[in-house]
Amino acid sequence: MKILMVCLGNICRSPLAEGIMQHLADKEGLNWEIDSAGTGNWHVGDGPDHRSVRTARLHGIDISRQICRLFNPADFDEFDHILVMDKSNLSNVLAMARNDGDRKKVSMLLGDKIVPDPYHDDSQFEPVFKLIEAGCKAFIERYKGIL
Repeated sequence: MKILMVCLGNICRSPLAEGIMQHLADKEGLNWEIDSAGTGNWHVGDGPDHRSVRTARLHGIDISRQICRLFNPADFDEFDHILVMDKSNLSNVLAMARNDGDRKKVSMLLGDKIVPDPYHDDSQFEPVFKLIEAGCKAFIERYKGIL
């Protein structure tokens, strides 16, 4: 299974989500490929925010080698699931969908709840990590038996 995690800038939430989902999938012995992207192009080519890197590292996950990239319509062909962090990300990704098949691949990681953007508040990186981790665990439980 191939999963794409999407947030706004691809420096805080989606790199954490990529790292967490890959870490958990690997622990479960799942042959899943996880990637991340952003709907905004401000940080293309950069690494994740140092606070995300630090928070992930505190949980034994290394996201320091990820490179930020922009979401594009070709991602609909590449990935089985596209998990977004909030309603703005959802709208932006769905606006690029070419058909119903594309739209069916897109959902919010936490269902109807958002993963808040921690960018402007250092104290929110750990709570955001925990939210993403819970969402990833729920996703794995739902899909781990599906090829």
